[in-house]
Amino acid sequence: MPLLKDHYTSEDYWNLPENERAELIDGKLYSMAPPSLTHQALSIEIASTFRNYIKSKGGSCRTLTAPFAVNLDADDKNWMEPDVMIVCDKKKLTERSCIGAPDLVVEIVSPASRKTDYIKKNALYLEAGVKEYWIVDPMRKSTLVYRYEGDAAPVFYPFDQSIPVGIYPDLDITVDALLNN
Repeated sequence: MPLLKDHYTSEDYWNLPENERAELIDGKLYSMAPPSLTHQALSIEIASTFRNYIKSKGGSCRTLTAPFAVNLDADDKNWMEPDVMIVCDKKKLTERSCIGAPDLVVEIVSPASRKTDYIKKNALYLEAGVKEYWIVDPMRKSTLVYRYEGDAAPVFYPFDQSIPVGIYPDLDITVDALLNN
């Protein structure tokens, strides 16, 4: 839900009180509620799966989790905190944020973030050059996967179905298996 002012900037985003989380999307601040237990479990398990895979292959990509910030287009109106992201170009990383598009982004939907995750962020990630975007929806027990470099049409995966990871062709993830760990 947007906060009160009509237009916010990077300065507003970075000057939020320490215990207040929000994302800056198209110049509007969207406050973020604390995540649920399922949300946190999914975030940790997905991030750990990617991190362990990258380490096992001797890869150099980084797995990062919220609340690490991303500025997709180096402008003053979009700062997001994806639940999980993979960044392969380490030149994009600063101590505080990722400047530019991550290679893969995972957003875990909560009731308050539904419209933002499915519509606003989808358009921004596509435009910025994110290669792959996952929308993990615990309420619907499904994941919608966009692979922007190929066909722009999303692929729907129920939680009990294996999801092939586009940026890592030899990796598949089954969300139910992660939840049952």
